[in-house]
Amino acid sequence: MRILGIETSCDETGVAIYDGEQGLLAHDLYSQVALHAPYGGVVPELASRDHIRKLIPLVEKVLQDSHSEPHQLHGVAYTAGPGLIGALLVGATIGRSLAWAWQIPAIAVHHMEGHLLASMLESPAPTFPFLALLVSGGHTQLVQVEQLGKYLILGESLDDAAGEAFDKTAKLLGLGYPGGPALARLASQGNSHRFHFPRPMTNRPGLDFSFSGLKTHALSTWQTHEQNDQTRADIACAFEEAVIDTLAIKCRRALQQTGLKRLVIAGGVSANERLRTGLTQLALEMDVKVYYPRPIFCTDNGAMIAYAGYLRLTAGQSDSLAFKVRPRWPMSELSQLQ
Repeated sequence: MRILGIETSCDETGVAIYDGEQGLLAHDLYSQVALHAPYGGVVPELASRDHIRKLIPLVEKVLQDSHSEPHQLHGVAYTAGPGLIGALLVGATIGRSLAWAWQIPAIAVHHMEGHLLASMLESPAPTFPFLALLVSGGHTQLVQVEQLGKYLILGESLDDAAGEAFDKTAKLLGLGYPGGPALARLASQGNSHRFHFPRPMTNRPGLDFSFSGLKTHALSTWQTHEQNDQTRADIACAFEEAVIDTLAIKCRRALQQTGLKRLVIAGGVSANERLRTGLTQLALEMDVKVYYPRPIFCTDNGAMIAYAGYLRLTAGQSDSLAFKVRPRWPMSELSQLQ
């Protein structure tokens, strides 16, 4: 089975083709960073319009790169949520229309399920069951994954997601957009011994997260010290260490609680090198195997949507012509596949 995957949940247009026998045949991604940079963040209307301009040319390119013709496809998978409603509508409308025109099934894919399964595009791939840390701009969750569609949320952020906290802290430090990667680069130049930030919600039981206080702590530290490049780098370093330590502490707790021996890290923040180093060390200490997608598949991409769609279409799922998108979509509402 050969599936076309379309991702347009926010500010990146991703398209890919996945084949059940040959694996990932082709993928391409267009980032809107330059478009949104002057505004310091994503402008939903501009994002939607840019998806309209870029999506069909990307589909044509990926078909060409994979040496595929429409009649060789067996389905179209598109992100139906969560995300920006206008951006989602672009991908869902075009994806469903292509499936109808080509007379093949279409499947609506949950964006976070795509991230959850992205590490299965790698070799070796994790097998069920496993513990997943989903850490992105919009979500920070610890998920017990028993099988496709059977997800138990063990903990999640009660306020800002980790990626969102990275972006907001970068903004208050005067860094460019996108803020998270800029803050991570700056942190590498900081003195890790100058400031110590709290590790939120680690002094109490539970697996939930809270990162908004770290952002406030960074702001007060910046306001009460000499505002120069070194102070900025030292704050970035302390902030990044606090986030990574907090995530590692909660992962340790979740692994102890569940007894699982596989840890999957996914989402945009999973590309952070210091996070990968910290969780790899944790995995060694606990005799646990850890899995990451390659960096290009940590951020939003069409490959993870094509793969998730392939699994669900193979299991016999498909959607009617009356499609819909869902800006908010709890993973607990996904159907479990046997």
